[in-house]
Amino acid sequence: MKNYKMVISYDGSRYKGWQSQKTTDVTIQGKLNGVLSRLEGSRVSVQGSGRTDAGVHASGQVAHVHLSVDKSPEEILAYLNEYLPEDIGVMELKEAPERFHARLSAVKKTYCYRIYNSSLPNVFERKWMYAIPEPLDLAAMRQGASYLEGTHDFAAFCANVSKKKSTVRTIERVAVIQDGREVDIVITGNGFLHKMVRIITGTLVEVGLGQREPMDIKRLLEEGVRREAGVTIPARGLILQEVEYGKHMR
Repeated sequence: MKNYKMVISYDGSRYKGWQSQKTTDVTIQGKLNGVLSRLEGSRVSVQGSGRTDAGVHASGQVAHVHLSVDKSPEEILAYLNEYLPEDIGVMELKEAPERFHARLSAVKKTYCYRIYNSSLPNVFERKWMYAIPEPLDLAAMRQGASYLEGTHDFAAFCANVSKKKSTVRTIERVAVIQDGREVDIVITGNGFLHKMVRIITGTLVEVGLGQREPMDIKRLLEEGVRREAGVTIPARGLILQEVEYGKHMR
């Protein structure tokens, strides 16, 4: 049996998230499990680098799966892309070290939240960007974002804080990037809490709209109270862009 690493893209619009569920088969993991189980001739379980919520997309989700089928990586890749729904695509598949684990071996992830910042209609990408018609103060958002970088307790930016689970994470970079009418918030870190990126984005948007001061971000990190942070912005603008691994696990 061999271990395979996959890089997966998907439009999460119609899915109930990454993780398989007993009550529905409309999940990313469920679709991958179904196709690969038919190929293998027995039940297999694809393991992802993390769970994306309902409606969240990915251009660089990573997963691994153990298979014994006598086919080359190229043949397995072709089979997957033939039988998966058209809104899920496997962009890369290769044999990985036996110890490679998509979640446990990951060292950092990058998410991007896409905002359409204009009062004009967004005809072609309205399903994959969140529209904010009011002008955003990008300088204020960047100032607020700077306080997020480093190692902090992100309890205020977690939707479901467990008493037994650490809420300390290290954020390497938070960038607010403008390209015409599009404003992207790009966040790279060693791990993310439940809905953390969407809460951070919602809070930064409130800074950009003048509803709170950039220094509020620093206070939120220090106080760790979820209800004091911003709204959880809708899922449709969020993309898991990249998952990175150490050189021995690539």
